[in-house]
Amino acid sequence: MENNKFKNILPYLMVLPSLLITVLFVMYPILNSVIRSFKVSGGSGFTFDNYIYFFTNEIMVKNITYTIFVAFMTVIFTILVAYPFAIYVRFGESKISKFLYNLILIPRFIPGMVAVYAIKQVIGDAGLISRIGALFGMDIQLGFMYTEKGIIYTNLWFNIPFAVLIIGSALSGISKYNLEAAKDVGASNLTIFNKIILPLSYRDSLVAATFVFMSNVGAFTTPYLIGGNSPKMLGVVLNDIFSVYRNYENAAALSVIMFLICSISAGAYIYTNMKRNKWESV
Repeated sequence: MENNKFKNILPYLMVLPSLLITVLFVMYPILNSVIRSFKVSGGSGFTFDNYIYFFTNEIMVKNITYTIFVAFMTVIFTILVAYPFAIYVRFGESKISKFLYNLILIPRFIPGMVAVYAIKQVIGDAGLISRIGALFGMDIQLGFMYTEKGIIYTNLWFNIPFAVLIIGSALSGISKYNLEAAKDVGASNLTIFNKIILPLSYRDSLVAATFVFMSNVGAFTTPYLIGGNSPKMLGVVLNDIFSVYRNYENAAALSVIMFLICSISAGAYIYTNMKRNKWESV
């Protein structure tokens, strides 16, 4: 009897350490931020002023819309590039496709700070491209520095390899023999894509888009080094409020706002997982 009780309790004991860590380092900070976001700075009263500030202050409204715009555009361009590229490197038979697949893994092993500085040396107004143009008598100014274009461009450098890995994992489950069999019975490339490749991979594409959106909403390194002074991405704004101005209640409110923005894509991720069995049975 004692052995049976121990066997019943053992799974819960094994899960307990990870549960405690999750509560201590994830749930408690989230709950503390939510509670603090409704407090008055330097006091203990309950107020909505911290949230009202972010949705009535013109600068903060611009920061929020700017962040959503940059994150959304990053998602669109990432999927538009990563999806066909993943198909090419997965089903391509040439040495070039294999080389490109190995090449695209490189950004995953380069520290973010190093990569951003390297990109600045290329796309900057006095960067490599501008200097090469000067050798041929051309004044090339890309205009990427301190604009949303530079942030999006740099984000693509980081996010495309990540999306290719996720989408590629879904495509790896599609046998090339099935595609060849479809061609043998007269199916066109467009039919193969619509009937085989797309149904088995668009869920993972949506998952990739979800993670790309969430990572860019809270991004700090790229917008801090590439972005301008106004408007700013919310990750930079949060750092300013917390570290520079030390308004912890406002910082807590902004953290909750960023969480709510990310919850939109998180909801899409949960939805895809709930519908997974239905999609795979199609």
